[in-house]
Amino acid sequence: MVRIREMQQSCRMLRQCLDGIPEGPVLGKVPRKFKPPVGDAYVRIEGARGDMGWYCVSDGTDYPHRVRVRTGSFTAMSIVDYLSRGLMIADLIAVIASLDVVAPEVDR
Repeated sequence: MVRIREMQQSCRMLRQCLDGIPEGPVLGKVPRKFKPPVGDAYVRIEGARGDMGWYCVSDGTDYPHRVRVRTGSFTAMSIVDYLSRGLMIADLIAVIASLDVVAPEVDR
């Protein structure tokens, strides 16, 4: 029921946003080339399933040297070992489901 109500509320919010969009073209001007400055940076943002961490290392070329993303689902999986002690394997599904984990987010 919680997921269904979340989806209903999301639909309401989207309808409000769509009603507020002005008429006419909605295009932003985006530069064709983005050259990140030399160095590294870490940024934390709030995601749907917890905090997300983005780490970027640049050597001054057109593309970053390294980019790593840490999602809320990946962080949540770190506690499964602690929560599942003494449980049967069949109960592990319920433990992981209670953490609201998205499998593709864990496999980054």
